[in-house]
Amino acid sequence: MGHGHSHGIHGHAHGTATGRHRRKLIWVVCITLGVVVVQVAGALVSGSLALLADAGHMLSDAAGVFIALMAAWIATQPPTDKRTYGYQRAEVLAALLNAVVLVVIAVVIFTEAIRRLGQTPEIHTGTMLLAAGAGAVANLVCLLILQGGQKESLNVRGAYLEVLGDLLGSVAVIAAGVVIVVTGFTQADTIASVLIAVLILPRAWSLLRDVVNVLLEATPKNVDVAQVREHIMSADGVVDVHDIHIWTITSGVPVFSAHVVVEDETLHAEGIDHVLDRLSACLGSHFDTDHCTFQVEPVSHADHELRHHD
Repeated sequence: MGHGHSHGIHGHAHGTATGRHRRKLIWVVCITLGVVVVQVAGALVSGSLALLADAGHMLSDAAGVFIALMAAWIATQPPTDKRTYGYQRAEVLAALLNAVVLVVIAVVIFTEAIRRLGQTPEIHTGTMLLAAGAGAVANLVCLLILQGGQKESLNVRGAYLEVLGDLLGSVAVIAAGVVIVVTGFTQADTIASVLIAVLILPRAWSLLRDVVNVLLEATPKNVDVAQVREHIMSADGVVDVHDIHIWTITSGVPVFSAHVVVEDETLHAEGIDHVLDRLSACLGSHFDTDHCTFQVEPVSHADHELRHHD
C-alpha cells in the first residue's frame, strides 16, 4: 500500500526567496537607472568608451533585476490544475534570460573595444572620473542593500553579482581616467572597456550554471543524498528507502520525495500517521524543506513494489 504525506503549500505570496526581497530589488533598479543616466551623459561629454561600456553594463543589470521583479510577481500567482506548482519557475527563467543578456553585453563591449584599439580618442577625464565615481558609490550602496538576500535567491544573487561587476567596472574606469591624467595614455580607456567585458563573462557563466542545475532538477548542492538516506534509515521501523528525489522548484523552494519501507509491526502498532510525522521531523531537521512526500510501504508489500519497478 502506498501513502503520500505533504507539508507546506505551493505558490503563496512569500513562498519564493526572490519575493521576500522584492523591495530591495526595487531600490537597486531605481538607483542603477539613475546612475545609468549620469554615466551615459558623462560618456557622451567625455568621449570615454569605458564609461559608456560601464553604463551599458549597468543598464543591462537594471533590466535583469526588473525581469526578476516581474518574475517574482508572476511566481506568486496561485497554482492551477494545469500548473500544480503555479508559476514559481518563472523566476528561474528570468535568471536564465539575465545570464544570456550578460553574455550579449560582454560580446558587444569587447567588439567595440577591439575596434577602437588603433584609434587615439580625445578623453575629457574630469567628466569621466566624476561619472565613474558616482557609479562606484551607487554600486556600493546597492551591494549593501542586496547583501542579506543574495544567499537565498538565484535572482537576488544574480543582481548582487551584477552590481559587484558594476563596481569593478567603475573602479576600472576610474583607474583608466587616472592613467590618462598622469601619462596621457588614452588607450587606457579602451583597455578598461575590454576589462569590463572580461569581468562580465565569469559571472554570467556562474549564474547560467546554477539555472541549468535547477531546470535539470539536479540535487541542491548543499544536500548530501547519502546522508539523507542514512537519516531516514535511522528512523524506528524503517528497513529500506528507495526512489529518493530531491530537486528545486525555484530559489528557496526545495522538494523531496521517497518510497520508505517500514516493518508491518510498526505500522500496525503506531499507525501510518505517526510514522509519517516521525519521518518528516527527521528529514526536516537535516533538509530545509516544507514539502516532503513519502510513499510508505510495509515490508509485506516490498516484493510487489520491486516487481512493479522492474
